[in-house]
Amino acid sequence: MENIRKGDEVIVLSGRDRSRRGTVVARVDADHVLVEGINVVKKHAKGNPMAGTPGGIVDKTLPIHISNVAIYNPETGKGDRVGVKVVDGAKVRIFRSNGAVVGAKA
Repeated sequence: MENIRKGDEVIVLSGRDRSRRGTVVARVDADHVLVEGINVVKKHAKGNPMAGTPGGIVDKTLPIHISNVAIYNPETGKGDRVGVKVVDGAKVRIFRSNGAVVGAKA
């Protein structure tokens, strides 16, 4: 079971965007995630008149390693680790600090 999934709110633990929060847009591979508004760089793009894309400087979101993000726990206001627990015959993700179910509506 994956600890961090698409749609989870995460907090960045290290790097230039440390302590910023964002939502996971996609899992690039097993070790990298795309987080909305995190690790955004300027990219010089060459225009393509055949495809109708203009050139210039564009903002691009790059993947961040999964070890540099932690799932955000709204009850504690901090990043938290994730555990797995069986509830009613189904595996669910829980926060390690307080045992609450990840993504459960309060």
